[in-house]
Amino acid sequence: MYPFTWTLRARFPGAVDVEQVRYRVYGWNGGQASPMWQARAALERMARRHPGVPIAVIGHSMGGRVAAQLAADRRVLGVLGLAPWWQYADWREIHGGARVLALHGSADRTTYAHRTAKGITELRDRGVDATYVEIPGGGHAMLDHIGTWQGSALGFVDGLLRERR
Repeated sequence: MYPFTWTLRARFPGAVDVEQVRYRVYGWNGGQASPMWQARAALERMARRHPGVPIAVIGHSMGGRVAAQLAADRRVLGVLGLAPWWQYADWREIHGGARVLALHGSADRTTYAHRTAKGITELRDRGVDATYVEIPGGGHAMLDHIGTWQGSALGFVDGLLRERR
């Protein structure tokens, strides 16, 4: 995710505060949901630094699952899932006022594009502003179609900023 962090900071200097979360424990680990305490702590730090400012979360794979879980919080304005690992209908955690964009490669064999598409359909049926984009031939690591993956993050954040103005 470092290229996304660097690109967002470079593209929106002074307009966005980007924090990349590193998890101390590898994996979700069942009911422990190991990455969530660090992700929630990061959300709280951002909210303290910028009171009242909406937050967007971007996550790849397990980070996409984390992003969906964080989006139960109304301070989260946007969710960008990059090949998200939405395991047990995690998209249902996302509150109705968030904007959601999910990209998934058709050649991803690690997480499931059909599950992501199903989640976006369900969100739209609930009235959520949700969009699914299939990356034809895209794999899980996002090392292909780099411009599309990176451009999605830039466009997503840019759109949220424009709405706020």
